[in-house]
Amino acid sequence: MAMTQTLLRVSDTLDRVIDGIGRVTGWCAFALVLVMSSNVLQRYVFHTGSVALQELEWHLMAPICMLGLSYAILKDGHVQVDILYGRFPERLKRLVDLVSCILVVLVVGFLLKLSIPYVLQSYSIGESSPDPGGLSHRWMLKAMLPLGFILLLVQSLAAMLRAVVPIIDPSVAVKSASHTV
Repeated sequence: MAMTQTLLRVSDTLDRVIDGIGRVTGWCAFALVLVMSSNVLQRYVFHTGSVALQELEWHLMAPICMLGLSYAILKDGHVQVDILYGRFPERLKRLVDLVSCILVVLVVGFLLKLSIPYVLQSYSIGESSPDPGGLSHRWMLKAMLPLGFILLLVQSLAAMLRAVVPIIDPSVAVKSASHTV
């Protein structure tokens, strides 16, 4: 069916976007290791330190967590309870996948709605670190919340499309997302 192939192509495209963002997020983890190593070296070898570098640690942790969340879902790196699911017939698994994707989309939509005003407020007041020598532009850190939720929404929509294809056309075999990228 042309419609199912279109759904799969869209799903694969969304997966590739998330995969690319996940790979970039990996570089944030590398940067975090470098910053933390530098902080430890400064503190214990040179008996000095920088508030800005200490804050940079959690400024790097935010993209790792929020942007890496959708990548973990894509690569099946999230926690699953497979006691019952593993014994389900394939059609029921797809139905469970579809329902869970719909629920994730609803929850993420709600969290997205709550997080945007939070970031806008931080931006409008020019929020910065309360510590002397700390980092400015705290809104950039907080902006990882809606951005992460948007990416989770994109990944959930890709998974939803992939889950709906075998329901529409049972003759189509669909690989899981982690095997397509």
